[in-house]
Amino acid sequence: MSLDPTDPAASVARAAKTCSNWGRWGEDDVLGTLNFLDEAKRREGAALVRRGASFSLSQRFDIDGPQKGWRRRTNPVHTMLDTGTDAALGNQGLPHGIGGADDVIAMPLQCSTQWDGLGHIFDHGKAWNGRPAEKVVTSDGDLVTGIEHMAAHVAGRGVLLDVGRAIGDDGELPDGFAITEDHLTATAEAHGVAVGRGDIVLVRTGQLTRVRRHGWGDYAGGPAPGLSFTCAGWLHGSEIAAVATDTWGFEVRPNEFEHAFQPLHQVAIPHIGLLIGEMWDLEALAEDCAADGVYDFFLTAAPLPITGAVGSPVNPIAVK
Repeated sequence: MSLDPTDPAASVARAAKTCSNWGRWGEDDVLGTLNFLDEAKRREGAALVRRGASFSLSQRFDIDGPQKGWRRRTNPVHTMLDTGTDAALGNQGLPHGIGGADDVIAMPLQCSTQWDGLGHIFDHGKAWNGRPAEKVVTSDGDLVTGIEHMAAHVAGRGVLLDVGRAIGDDGELPDGFAITEDHLTATAEAHGVAVGRGDIVLVRTGQLTRVRRHGWGDYAGGPAPGLSFTCAGWLHGSEIAAVATDTWGFEVRPNEFEHAFQPLHQVAIPHIGLLIGEMWDLEALAEDCAADGVYDFFLTAAPLPITGAVGSPVNPIAVK
């Protein structure tokens, strides 16, 4: 997939035409590439469980997260409604000495480890499958492709492509490093793993490792390693079900054009119908994969079935 750094609009248009899955699963489709993740693929994923070792791939959800207010995205605000103090003081109005604690959380749905739903990004006013964006997402939410439709489907074979270890220095890629199809292929070969239809692919860049040494900095929205725009053809042709990275924005930042904003999103979500995960914590899993040489596993990563949402927090679990 080629790009002209001076003409992002033309590059996006070419990629959109070449990589379109519009109509592939019918005009009423709400799952996009999750259609590739079928029952056979889930059985294949489940068969990968050997040791029973499990890894949470989620960052924490708390006030000390990476968000800085871009597009009104804030870190989670966690508040207690009832506490042990309330119980000890006997002011909860409950009988025979029972007491309890309750809490509430307020947060944007894409403030930490999350999925981008199919209603998250549009191309020239068109949503996934060619639908008019204004008919899909309104003030009432995503009326067509709300992420609740995906809640039962995201479980199957996961594959880690640790590009940071395979290509980078000391396990990390520098900010602004564009991961190409060749890098992905070379990493898969180095790991002795194949990527194909229905897989959930996790791409580790190592940026999160660096952030944990030096602080969040511009992790949310700043420069980052990530997938090159030229990977659009690979994302389409490989027929993967989903892809997730350890970075804020999935694709390389700054983007590879003189003036652009997230052009790979503009192709991947509304045209390919691809489920994209961001800000995943792949560190413990990557350490284990490097130790035992096994880079595929069972992965379950259901979004919260929030009606009409265009994204969702997630606690992905990889089991080896």
